[in-house]
Amino acid sequence: MAEERKVYEQRSQNIILKDRRRLMISGVNQVESFNEDCIVLDTELGILIVRGMGMHINKFNVETSEIDVEGDIGAFEYLDNGAPQRKGGFFSGLFR
Repeated sequence: MAEERKVYEQRSQNIILKDRRRLMISGVNQVESFNEDCIVLDTELGILIVRGMGMHINKFNVETSEIDVEGDIGAFEYLDNGAPQRKGGFFSGLFR
């Protein structure tokens, strides 16, 4: 029972969006890439893409796996391995 709880806790993630200007995410393993328009995160629940304008990372705490982003947040989505791939793959969609 304790093992099941531990596995669940390792895969938990919270996403808090305040006024579309501030985004706080827990369960972030690594920042794959970022610029003012797109941030790609490797999280406990998969690759998460955050899109917006004028975004910057205020803080990324490696110990607590939390990230704090500010800017005009437009969308965020998980890449799903079961979803059909776009022509050209993942990175061609990012760098249009």
